Amino acid sequence: MKGCEKWNKWTGGEETEKESLMMELTRLVQMVVKESSWWEKRGFDCSILAAAFLCLPPAFLLLGSSQTLCFSAGMLLMGVAHAVITTKGTHLASHGALSESKTLGKLWAIFFIEICGSFSARAAIQGHIKMHHAHTNVIGLGDSSVWKVPFLPRTIYLFIAPLAVPIITPLVALAHLKEHSWGHMGRTIPLMTLGLYSQYWLLIHVSGFLSPLSALLCMLVCRAMFSVPYVHVNIFQHIGLNMFSTTSRPKRIYQMTHGVLNLPRNALMDLLFGHSLINCHVEHHLFPFLSDHMCLKVKPLVSKYLTEKKLPYQEDSYLSRLRLFFHKYKELMVFAPPITELVGVQ
Repeated sequence: MKGCEKWNKWTGGEETEKESLMMELTRLVQMVVKESSWWEKRGFDCSILAAAFLCLPPAFLLLGSSQTLCFSAGMLLMGVAHAVITTKGTHLASHGALSESKTLGKLWAIFFIEICGSFSARAAIQGHIKMHHAHTNVIGLGDSSVWKVPFLPRTIYLFIAPLAVPIITPLVALAHLKEHSWGHMGRTIPLMTLGLYSQYWLLIHVSGFLSPLSALLCMLVCRAMFSVPYVHVNIFQHIGLNMFSTTSRPKRIYQMTHGVLNLPRNALMDLLFGHSLINCHVEHHLFPFLSDHMCLKVKPLVSKYLTEKKLPYQEDSYLSRLRLFFHKYKELMVFAPPITELVGVQ
């Protein structure tokens, strides 16, 4: 396959049929959702987030211990809780998957993204929902190029630079805020500050850290603990797959099945990042309103349907993708990607 793949144009009847594929799959998924309980639709994921918040008090207390084992346990517990809240929580909140109420959904988005995640909720929703999801793998729009840093060597980018994500995140948020109103800035900056200062204050007054520098270092370690796989996940599941131009983008079901990839189930990563970011990413892009647990529930239905219709259902292992990106780093992360034209499927 060279820079541009061309498939035969389909006839008007074929186009109508392909339009109906997404409608048919949507109907099947909606039936499953309708038959599911609140616990399946939202409760299961909300309980995981609640458990993460409940882990914070013992984590702060353990961090105050003079015993190495207890201190290490507190650090690990804090890192796990932070990853669950700021990755799984912010992702679900950005999609409004934590509540059926739009008003409550907006409040959850502000809480998780701005207070917990140290980022702008408006910028996150604009970049993730309105760009990445609406224009998945479309060059210049939702092509995941935001994750590319071409001037960094591959080893630095893949294994060292992600550790700076906790520092980079609020700085990027402040850069985005320049484009927003003073009123929005007046809300977002204090909330981001509240989230960061709350953790710092608790480390000083509850955990008993003696110096500001040690407290800040602890914050960095906890927040960067899982940032390496976080960056990997964000690039592995889109970059290197089919990319489309704005003038030749395919129908939605083809765009998502050709441009999205699932990683296998992994107990730790499923917990930290959620099924929709790991082993149900295809399902998530087809039905972004579903919670993590519901994505997992409809996964067998979606994979069976796509297979029966001879559509791609792309899966690969974490290590396989890591090897691919390590050996083809320039091709994938530096050079412009080739454009695929799905103008028809035989």
